[in-house]
Amino acid sequence: MTARADGSGPATAARDRALARAAAGAVEAVGGYAGGVYLRSGTDGLLRMAVVTGLPGRLFRPWWRMQVNRPYPVAEAYRTGQAVHLPDAEAAMRRFPQLMAGLPFRFGSFYEPVGAGPERFGVLLVLRPATPGAVLGAGERERLREAAAGLAGELEALRAAGEAVLWDGDPLCVPWPAAGAEAAREAVDRIGTALLSVDRQGAVAFANTAAEELLGRPGALLRGRVLWEVLPWLGQSAYEDHLRGVFISGEPVRFAARRGPSDANAGAGPGTGTDARAEAGTGAEARAVAGAGTGTGTGTGAKAETETGADADARAEAGTGAEAGAKAETETGADARAEAGNETGTEADARAETGNGAEADAGVAAGAGRAGVEWLSVGLYPGPSGVTVTLEAAEPPAYAAGPGGGLGPPADRPSSLYRPVALAIALTEAVTARQVSAVVTEELLPAFGGRQLAIYMLDERHLYLAWETGFPTGFLDRFDGVSLHERLPGVETLTSGRPLFFESMEHLAAAYPGIPLDAEVGARAFLPLIASGRPVGSCILGFDQRRGFSPEERTVLTALAGLIAQALERARRYDSEAALARGLQAALLPHRLPVRGEVATVGRYLPGSDGMEVGGDWYDVIETDRGRLALVIGDVQGHGVAAAATMGQLRSAVRAFALSGNAPDEVVRGTNQLLIDLDPGQFASCCYVLLDPGSGRALAARAGHPQPLLRRADGRAEVLDLAGGVLLGIDPGARYPVTELALAPGEVLALYTDGLVETPGADIDDGVERLRAALAAARPSPLTETADRLVAEAARTPDRPDDIALLLASRTTDGAPGQPP
Repeated sequence: MTARADGSGPATAARDRALARAAAGAVEAVGGYAGGVYLRSGTDGLLRMAVVTGLPGRLFRPWWRMQVNRPYPVAEAYRTGQAVHLPDAEAAMRRFPQLMAGLPFRFGSFYEPVGAGPERFGVLLVLRPATPGAVLGAGERERLREAAAGLAGELEALRAAGEAVLWDGDPLCVPWPAAGAEAAREAVDRIGTALLSVDRQGAVAFANTAAEELLGRPGALLRGRVLWEVLPWLGQSAYEDHLRGVFISGEPVRFAARRGPSDANAGAGPGTGTDARAEAGTGAEARAVAGAGTGTGTGTGAKAETETGADADARAEAGTGAEAGAKAETETGADARAEAGNETGTEADARAETGNGAEADAGVAAGAGRAGVEWLSVGLYPGPSGVTVTLEAAEPPAYAAGPGGGLGPPADRPSSLYRPVALAIALTEAVTARQVSAVVTEELLPAFGGRQLAIYMLDERHLYLAWETGFPTGFLDRFDGVSLHERLPGVETLTSGRPLFFESMEHLAAAYPGIPLDAEVGARAFLPLIASGRPVGSCILGFDQRRGFSPEERTVLTALAGLIAQALERARRYDSEAALARGLQAALLPHRLPVRGEVATVGRYLPGSDGMEVGGDWYDVIETDRGRLALVIGDVQGHGVAAAATMGQLRSAVRAFALSGNAPDEVVRGTNQLLIDLDPGQFASCCYVLLDPGSGRALAARAGHPQPLLRRADGRAEVLDLAGGVLLGIDPGARYPVTELALAPGEVLALYTDGLVETPGADIDDGVERLRAALAAARPSPLTETADRLVAEAARTPDRPDDIALLLASRTTDGAPGQPP
């Protein structure tokens, strides 16, 4: 991987030497096997990986960029200035589940902020084998702090000298010190199993004779190349995760892999080693600092990556990581060779031979004898200095199709083991059952190549269809409401708790004779939806073609079914609470408003559309003494049952104070004191207008509520300027001044809550102006049409987070002089 630093010259070289020294020193100080440094970038709030050692940088590209507000240990160490120590995967899962969603391996990790005084430069990190329950010792902690302090001192000196200490390029990959293994080479070369030795940067350091024969190339063309350049098919995302795991967890892995098109085609890939790193202008110095001797590098693979920064960013924040890496290495051999440029020694000579054709002919001839080997058993055996890779011919696994079956290995569907990570994260944000189902449709089906999905929910020992897509219209109706006593795969997967997989429709028909089928060709998976031991329902995945299900796929689908069940159970509880809140609010809002000849009033309420939130907005019209009308609107903080209950208490309080003949300021002050006494942990806004219908005179008191609007009879509309006090429920001694106003015949007074004028990311004043213009443009009569027009745009907004209340009042005729309000 080519480092692309953010500058050049002596100062940049000094910075890079300091970073490489710190990373290597920190790893050694705590007995780790990998480490790195994140630095601030030129983009506000963004950290970039500046140095990495002991890991192939390409495999961890999704973590090259880190937003400081994300829930990851690097970001937390930077934000807080406090070290983060995670001795094992369990500790990491408890504190940073999104990190473990992308790196589900057993390892320990330690993050030390790098700063000098108020200046914070970045974070130093170290990975080492997991030590469950055992944190860093005092000596190790001190050595790690010293490494970070030393780096901070060097960076501060550079900054004081006027040099930039930001990082806006790809990370500098510092080679891991090479281990001497000359004595073992001859013995290894005699065994019949193909064997490759790969350093901790992912570059091939050694290939025995069997590997040369299997791959059809001499060792000179293999050494120094990154493993996924030598074996391009190994770079597929399903296999790439095995590589990530051995480099991080240190545990051996074996798996079956389908060999891609002739590996000989990969022999002309981009050069690596000394000169590839030298392109960054800092490789030789970094190598000297790290004590890597003559170890090989990681090549120019980063230049071949076609993924845009934005795409990689989005994947990094979601914690997935696989898809970004899977898009790498798209250069042609010729372009890559031209880009590698300054090649020297054996590799350049060997590549030159390829250009003359002799080497290529030899490679083809050597590979011809092994061309029939389609499936390989791949072994990965990690150690402190790298990974040993073994390759042996293998029989196709059980999930692979025979001739004409059309089934492929899991890696032929690269996203099958990685899109589920995005599904898991998206499920945490889904609130309603419909949102959960939509997330499953958008993430799970594409991940496994599915075309049909059905979700059934359990209710009183019957399964009811909650969601379907892709099935013929009406086909699933016959199964809606089936009893748990029926012998159907969707029922038995739930009652037994076991997933059922059918690689063809013939297998399904044979297992369940007489079952109606929607297609003659295809495959089906029936998954039990069980949350914490409680049955929730069942999920059906349908495929258009016959296909197998690998052990990995079956494991992942079963685990994902549990996540879906938990999300649906959570959504069901939310839906129940939302229905309760909606019913409570509907019962508490006025069912009808008083009818008066001189004044027309119309009210509207809309719950939030983002998750169908029900909040604490309310309105009311109260007939008080001497024929006066109290126009009231309010908004309780929050959503759900608690907000609706508080709203009911406040509405009752306002009504009681109003019917007692209190002045507007006394009504609002009394309601404020009541809310403080109730202490629900919530506050509220309110606007109270006491209107004399006969004269049109009114007195108004306002508690932190948006200013009302007034539409004049000539069509002009304005924002009123009512004096006001603080929100209800905050200050027991608050005072609420009264403003006098007049409502002439034909004029319309509009009271509303902030949900009608607030839009996320926009200024509320802009929303008030839009509402004012809409009120001016509306016909004053009939008032119901005016109300519908004002809320129409908000009603069409699909992701409106807040609820809305609107109350309009209009004087229809001139009345008697009337009493003063």
